[in-house]
Amino acid sequence: MYLENHLRNIRQESEKYMDEDLLQYYTKQWVRYTTAARVINNVFMYINRYWVKREIDEDKKNDIYDIFTLTLVNWKRHLFSYVHHNVIAAVLKLIERQRNGESIETGLIKSVVESFVALGLDQNDATKSNFAVYQEYFEGPFIAATEVYYKTESEKFISENSVPDYMKKAETRLAEEENRVEMYLHESTAKTLISVCETVLVKNHAEVISDGFQQLLNLDKQDDLHRMYCLLARIPDGLDPMRVSFESHVRKAGLGAVERIGQQEKDAAVDPKTYVEALLSVHKQYNDLVQSAFSGEAGFVASLDKACGEFVNRNKVCRTSTSKSPELLARFCDTLLKKSAKNPEENELEDVLNSVMTVFKYVEDKDVFQKFYSKMLAKRLVNGTSASDDAEGSMISKLKEACGFEYTSKLQRMLTDMSLSKEMNDNFKEVLQHHEDTNHVDFSMLVLGAGSWPLSAPSTSFSIPDDVVKMYDRFQKFYQNKHSGRKLNWLFQLSKAELKTHYLKGNKTSYTFQVSTYQMGILLQYNNATSYTLKELQSRTDLAAEALNPALGILIKARVLLLVNGQAGDDNARYDLNFDFKNKKIRINLNLAMKTEQKVETDETHKTIEEDRKYLMQAAIVRIMKTRKVMKHIALIEEVITQLQSRFKPKVPDIKKCIDILLEKEFIERAEGQKDMYSYVA
Repeated sequence: MYLENHLRNIRQESEKYMDEDLLQYYTKQWVRYTTAARVINNVFMYINRYWVKREIDEDKKNDIYDIFTLTLVNWKRHLFSYVHHNVIAAVLKLIERQRNGESIETGLIKSVVESFVALGLDQNDATKSNFAVYQEYFEGPFIAATEVYYKTESEKFISENSVPDYMKKAETRLAEEENRVEMYLHESTAKTLISVCETVLVKNHAEVISDGFQQLLNLDKQDDLHRMYCLLARIPDGLDPMRVSFESHVRKAGLGAVERIGQQEKDAAVDPKTYVEALLSVHKQYNDLVQSAFSGEAGFVASLDKACGEFVNRNKVCRTSTSKSPELLARFCDTLLKKSAKNPEENELEDVLNSVMTVFKYVEDKDVFQKFYSKMLAKRLVNGTSASDDAEGSMISKLKEACGFEYTSKLQRMLTDMSLSKEMNDNFKEVLQHHEDTNHVDFSMLVLGAGSWPLSAPSTSFSIPDDVVKMYDRFQKFYQNKHSGRKLNWLFQLSKAELKTHYLKGNKTSYTFQVSTYQMGILLQYNNATSYTLKELQSRTDLAAEALNPALGILIKARVLLLVNGQAGDDNARYDLNFDFKNKKIRINLNLAMKTEQKVETDETHKTIEEDRKYLMQAAIVRIMKTRKVMKHIALIEEVITQLQSRFKPKVPDIKKCIDILLEKEFIERAEGQKDMYSYVA
């Protein structure tokens, strides 16, 4: 009865107060009351420990409490149930004032909230508590008031301000609410509160917010883009419109960059360096944006990758063929790895090679890159123009990491052959020390495995000049002694030589001609005579016209030989040695590749790629059918694409042709009564 009377007096006194004054009075009385209750509870600890415990255990009475809990039950019954409406209203007004920018005494709200939590008594078990009072009397009204407040504010603000300004406002408000939980709300409210705020501030305006994405992208407003990302990431599927717009934007940027190159180059061949650097520039710009503005989020990374895959493989330079990008990338690698005055430093070169791999990742026709890269690597190694063995090895390691051992096995073997050839040269030179008649000829060779090197046999016969035939025979014998049973096929079209002049009038300094083996064969004839007809040169060198005429053409253009009678290409055309030859350089390179030869080589490379693809597709079909035994037409095509897409993207019509070929060869057959079903023929 005493507690009831005491609480009734407090309740009557509270009716004199409103708003913040009411909260001051309520919290003051709550603190005094609970402090006294704890003291009384300690005084009657014996009763709590024995009598109360026994009564609860034996009788299971719901109206028996320990002393402290009993005081809370009375507070709830005789005070709280009468004043909670006014107290809640006062708390919500105070919170609204704070949201409007006023400074408030947050301790008042914290004390009220703590009292609501403390009053959550479990009716079935007096020893337990819950959040029922807090959630019903405070959290529910608070969340409802929050929703109304921000709904009104957000609709008004977004109608009067720009999207970037609204995002700043929303970001600030969300941070305030998160801080509010820490200041004076119970932590259990955080999830519900933030969810409601995200719905009202972000989800309800998501379309308007995302509509401003393109403009921010165009203006490169990274801070605003990051803010938009953080806001829309809070709601389900909120980032989807941004990702779609971002992918489209990056694709257009990449296509535009390549188109500008085409306009600059006009009819000229596209420079591989310019092309690759344009692709890298776009990728770097938007990859940096993904990392900074979008926190490297997987969805934006995927959008970037998809966009890059599009503009790398299907741009104006590529036109109808996706093979242009891998070819240009391989040529760019060739310029990086070839000796040049512009070669970057080792560390810088490693960075550039890493950048190359960035573009390589997006190349669909990796088999095209492999084919061109292997041909160019072969040329660098054969011609001795590699800038660095370490760089060559590093690039192959990167390709191996990206595509696996099989992709680079031949490339690695080429480097191994070069090392073995060096050892063989050293051994052969030791043997030559016992033959004095060969001292005037400095001879070295490369022994290359036919299965690893993309090199073809000569298209012409060739008669080795007497000056070097002894050396040729000795090496043949030397090699056969070491490797009996192996056959050497000499690739004279790839060989080269250096010749010194000793015939020029009034010239004390001799020139050194850097020539092809065919040019060497021609020029060494002039040790025996100073003039030959085309027919005589053809007879002495045994060269076919398609090899002899281009070689002579370069010698004529350089004025090493003079065409003194007839027209070039005529059997009776006469070629004389030019005794008045002069040049500013001492070492003169006459071993020049013709542009027509380069174009023919490129065309032939593309033809071999198409042939290789046919065999790869047929092998894949047989491999799949051998495993599955029976398979539907559509499923077979899909499986072939899946298995080969890491090397190239097979076209459906090409797969169908390969299926027809295998049907004819009886590797597979159509299942009886089912046109779209194939079975494997064991």
